[in-house]
Amino acid sequence: MMQFNLKYFVLFLILLATEILIAKYATGFIRHTFGDYLCVILLYAFIKSFVKLSNLKTAIFVLGIAYLVEFLQLTKLQNLCPEDYANSLKLILGTSFSFGDLAAYTLGIITTLIIEHQIKKRYEKPI
Repeated sequence: MMQFNLKYFVLFLILLATEILIAKYATGFIRHTFGDYLCVILLYAFIKSFVKLSNLKTAIFVLGIAYLVEFLQLTKLQNLCPEDYANSLKLILGTSFSFGDLAAYTLGIITTLIIEHQIKKRYEKPI
C-alpha cells in the first residue's frame, strides 16, 4: 500500500547526500565497502518512504535487488550495449563482481533490521 513516510524520506535524503559525498571525495574502504553498506540502507529508506511493507519484506526485497545488481556484473552486460548506454550501465551496475560487496549489502540489511527492531521494542507499550 502506498503511504508517504516523512521520517524515512528524510533519512533517505541524508543517506543520499552522504553517498554523493563518498562517491565524490572518498577512496578505498570508505568508497568501496562502506558505500555499499550504506547503499542498501538508502534503498531501504527510499522504499519505506513510499510503500507500507513490513520491515522484513522490505529488507528481503532490497537485498534481492542488491544481489541481482551485483550478479549482473558477472554478465558483462555493460559491454554488450552501445557506448552511449555502457557508461550509464557501468555507473548503475558497477564494473566488477565482488563477494565483499555481497557481505557489505548483507551487513547493511542486518544492521537496518536490528535498528528497526530496537526502535519498535523501545516504543512498544507493555500491556
